[in-house]
Amino acid sequence: MESDIEILSEADASMQKLRIFGIDDREDENGRRRIKDVEVYVPIVCGSIAFYLGKKATEYRTHKWTVYVRGATNEDLGVVIKRVIFHLHPSFKNPTRVVDSPPFALSECGWGEFKIDITVILHTDVCEKKLELSHVLKLNPENAYGPIPKSIKIPVVAESYNEIVFPDPFESFLARVHNHPAVHISNLPDGFNLPPPGVADTYHLMEKGDTKDHPLSQWFLKFSEVEELFKLTAARKKVQAHIAKLKRQLIMVDGQPEGLQPSSGYEC
Repeated sequence: MESDIEILSEADASMQKLRIFGIDDREDENGRRRIKDVEVYVPIVCGSIAFYLGKKATEYRTHKWTVYVRGATNEDLGVVIKRVIFHLHPSFKNPTRVVDSPPFALSECGWGEFKIDITVILHTDVCEKKLELSHVLKLNPENAYGPIPKSIKIPVVAESYNEIVFPDPFESFLARVHNHPAVHISNLPDGFNLPPPGVADTYHLMEKGDTKDHPLSQWFLKFSEVEELFKLTAARKKVQAHIAKLKRQLIMVDGQPEGLQPSSGYEC
């Protein structure tokens, strides 16, 4: 099964919605049914935290850093993500690092900043397309006025918020994740009956792991307000679309001949 991925950039480059489109058919070749007009979205954060080693630093080991993909509210992403592959700079030994279970994080030491390409592999009942992300590792602290002194106590944190959106999800995926705190569902019809939840390929074998008690969690940025902003933006667009529809209907009514105008319901 093939899918397309469209990245919808928001006003801030650090906030994106990664929209994954499935095939148009209601069923795929395996007979899995899609639920029309429902969206599943998963808020995620790509980031890194780097500590300066101070007096312990050497020429090629100035910082200890960790790069990760986590839930925006530190929930366990293993319910959606099967594996994360971090592609480091080729100067590292074994630069392609695979993390098979949450938390999806990798730690290393180094001296330079570089772009880390990140391949996210989803469970097969979610999507069979790989999701390609990237993150720039930041080691040196700075603010709006330029570089600032390094500290061994306060790390350099670089994070970006994204939402992975799955329109028309598979029914089996929806049944499995609809009560999971890392997953949000919109437009689910009232009274819709889901089948018993299944198990996504190797999810039942994975080590479950949120990042609420992660050793670096005190440094994680808070994205709850950003998530609310996305919800408000989506609601505003829905209201605007409804207003536009009503305006079109009024224009059609106003353009009809007088004899075809809708009756007022009473006669003078």
